[in-house]
Amino acid sequence: MSDNKTILVVGGGMSGITAAVEAAEIGCDVYLVEKNPTLGGRVAQNNQYFPKLCPPSCGLEINFRRIKDNPRIHYFTLAEVESISGQEGAYEVKVKVNPRYVNENCTACGDCAKACSTEIPNEINYGMDTIKGAYLPFSFAFPLRYVISPQIIGTPDAQKCKDACKYNAVDLDMKPEIVDLKVGAIVWATGWQPFDAGKVEYYGFGKHKNVINNVMMERMASLNGPTKGKIVRPSDGKEIAGIAFVQCAGSRDENFLPFCSSVCCLASLKHSRYVHEQYPDAQIYIFYIDIRALGKFEDFYTEVAKDQKVSFIKGKVAEITEDPATGALTVTAEDQLSGKLSKETVDMVVLATGMVPATVQTRIPADVSYEENGFVLWDQNKRGIYGAGCVRKPMDVAAAVQDATAATLKAIQSTVRR
Repeated sequence: MSDNKTILVVGGGMSGITAAVEAAEIGCDVYLVEKNPTLGGRVAQNNQYFPKLCPPSCGLEINFRRIKDNPRIHYFTLAEVESISGQEGAYEVKVKVNPRYVNENCTACGDCAKACSTEIPNEINYGMDTIKGAYLPFSFAFPLRYVISPQIIGTPDAQKCKDACKYNAVDLDMKPEIVDLKVGAIVWATGWQPFDAGKVEYYGFGKHKNVINNVMMERMASLNGPTKGKIVRPSDGKEIAGIAFVQCAGSRDENFLPFCSSVCCLASLKHSRYVHEQYPDAQIYIFYIDIRALGKFEDFYTEVAKDQKVSFIKGKVAEITEDPATGALTVTAEDQLSGKLSKETVDMVVLATGMVPATVQTRIPADVSYEENGFVLWDQNKRGIYGAGCVRKPMDVAAAVQDATAATLKAIQSTVRR
């Protein structure tokens, strides 16, 4: 029997947070490792999420409190797993913790950001705006502590941040650290990345300013997003009279992502609601192959479909072209139901891009099994390390929570298996 009842959870999104609190609340010690400066993952970047269309703070703040109040959970942010050795019940893990340049004295007063003049791309908003080189990732970030970007270290701005802090919280001499951990089992919950729609050249993503993807749309609709919640054309800030949602942008395509990500249809239906909350008379076009809104979500689809300002066009979009004088976009597809060519001119296009598991780019540094698209498999012959959430398959937030609970149970069993 293993003597090590400690569990390592890699990834601080909703799946990782769930795994950590579930394990800790039944008595396991837990190490939680997150590569970003704050916990929360993709959920923290949502405006609303299914099934109740709640803001991300609704679920995250409760879980942040559970982590804060549980002494069994030890978390590392700005940290990444460098190596894993050993076997089920007895793993040795090296974790690299990168400097935050801000210590525990931070009160999140913001004086360092006020003193900083350097602007850097805002990763939370997918680079659609900029933030100061000293920043708080978002208003309810956990830990609630500022970050000094490595981009300004060694510049006069960094020293200005240090001089402005009255609590001696800015530490410009911080160095990377290696932490050695011994654990009995590992839950790998590093989540997903949005498919790079720029690979589908005929959609013009990255070339046409008014073509964005679905995760960018989510940030635009958020009150703490790049436009403070106002949905406008990125090129000129113009209000929206017409908008197109292009489903399966790279998905269900043997040249890109051969699988369906299952949540993209629901995301676009939700986004159509966002648009009509701000522009009741806007014309919305949804180009689709099939609408996937199963079970409890079918009512939501039915409600959206009743809207006379929402047109569903069953057809794969073949091309998106731009009028260089006006920035207007023309979306071309064959309408399979009418057999006619559909050409709709709109102010903005949102590409519903699929989920790519993070393990495509960053593999687990251990012997685990993957399926052909990079998703982690639960292999009965390779126990001890278990994928959770969207590294296993595309899923919504509620499903990811359930999946993480299942992975946690497997991890607990690994710590007591004879």
